[in-house]
Amino acid sequence: MGNLMGSWRYKEPSTVEECDSTWETDSESDEHQPGGEEEDSGISESMSPADAVRGAEQLDHGSPQFGDMMESSTRMKRSFYAAKDLYKYRHSYPNYKEPRQPNEYRNLRFYLNKIPLVPDGIYIEEILTKWRGDYDKLEHNHTYIQWLFPLREQGLNFYAQELTQDEIKEFQSTREAKRRFLLAYTIMLDFFGIKLLDKNGNVARAPNWQDRFQHLNESQHNYLRITRILKSLGELGFESFKLPLVRLLLEEALLEGTLPNMRHSALEYFVYTLRQHAQRRALLRFAQRHYQPPENFIWGPPKKKRIPASGSAVMKAGKNEVVERSVGKARSPREGRNNLLEREADDMDERKSGEWKTAKSSKVLQEGRGRVDLEEYIETIPL
Repeated sequence: MGNLMGSWRYKEPSTVEECDSTWETDSESDEHQPGGEEEDSGISESMSPADAVRGAEQLDHGSPQFGDMMESSTRMKRSFYAAKDLYKYRHSYPNYKEPRQPNEYRNLRFYLNKIPLVPDGIYIEEILTKWRGDYDKLEHNHTYIQWLFPLREQGLNFYAQELTQDEIKEFQSTREAKRRFLLAYTIMLDFFGIKLLDKNGNVARAPNWQDRFQHLNESQHNYLRITRILKSLGELGFESFKLPLVRLLLEEALLEGTLPNMRHSALEYFVYTLRQHAQRRALLRFAQRHYQPPENFIWGPPKKKRIPASGSAVMKAGKNEVVERSVGKARSPREGRNNLLEREADDMDERKSGEWKTAKSSKVLQEGRGRVDLEEYIETIPL
């Protein structure tokens, strides 16, 4: 058994299609299962690995999230760099090797207020009590984000330690760490102009949304931060919090027009942090209905293949044309009804996903029960 396992090797995906299984089974079957998780392959045009390397280099030099650079190109393309990065995340880093040195659980200890973040020497309690609303500090300090939202991958702050599987389990079972993590999440949401509404992760515009959205639309490096936050939510036990946030950002980018610069990052990165196929499909169908220009929408769904009728009705294309011309009949009403049913099925697929409870209904409930002290409210969330 050991030899057999030792001979297995993880094969790196080499195209976008190999990285993305969102539309692999466009049916209801996997949408009602608890996981609905990944087994990838995919959609759309891919970007070559060479282009992806250039994109990664530009990312390292502080450019906007790579997908946004393609917005102005004549022919839109999916980013292989983004697709591969998020494929590895959704599959729990299949080629990941645990560090050889003993795990010090530095991320957990930081959240228990036992050690400060490095290199700034700041403890988590200072951030939670003094940084809320200090937008200049949150904008210009670039070392805290890797500590507040740790991942199983190296960030730009090399003093921050990557999460390990053992540390993730320990973190998820430590109530105090999770409580502080949620408070850190609300600080960043407020920085973006968003507020957390309830224990299900529903979000809405904050009172300061106009100024903050204007800033967010212009400071595209924060899109990298949002991607990290979404990934970290999934790693530390808050996977369900991701969908409401991505949905709100898509609405603002595509419907409200308040975050137009974000739309490519939202579709290329934010959506693909979600691990469930059904959730990604529902978001992408929503986006496709509102994306302009529609011909530039490259995230699916793929065109449906027509299944030929059985028996004598199956004929070659040339013969069909001859018969149609000779008889001179229009398409049958049944065919028209079938097309209509297909469109209705697509709409029903979105409704059945069950995740389209937007922040508006939750906002009404929140306003009805009055304002609650934020930290006391976080305390009530079952962790």
